[in-house]
Amino acid sequence: MDEIDRMILVHLTEDARQPLATLGALVGLSPSAVNERIRRLGERGAIRRIMADTAPEALGLPVAAFIWVALAAAADEGAFRVAMADHPAITACHHVTGAWAYLLQIRAADLAGVEDFLSSLKQDGWLAGSQTVLALSSVVEPPFRFRGPQ
Repeated sequence: MDEIDRMILVHLTEDARQPLATLGALVGLSPSAVNERIRRLGERGAIRRIMADTAPEALGLPVAAFIWVALAAAADEGAFRVAMADHPAITACHHVTGAWAYLLQIRAADLAGVEDFLSSLKQDGWLAGSQTVLALSSVVEPPFRFRGPQ
């Protein structure tokens, strides 16, 4: 990956809908050369997907919560990972070091939605323990991937 590839990634991250001609003018290449570089970046895994950055508040999901999770001894960790990857409320799931096994980030309509999510983790037998932290505001936030009704 060279400096032009990095510049293309910066501009795509800011606005992936930019025409190839605009990107080309920004990085000093023709539209077809930019298109080829984008294709190669995708093949190499530098670009995983191009998606819309939706606004969670506008979708009725203003509450961001971070949940530290300790898995129950009987929990199937592989099944837990699959369930978390498929859950529409989860915006991030990280396997972490330290006292906790996972850090989840969720979006919910209200505090009752956070409580419902935690209750479902308990009912499904995943939790040995958890700690929840609510975000008061966000200074920097990754793109929100809307995955349907919660």
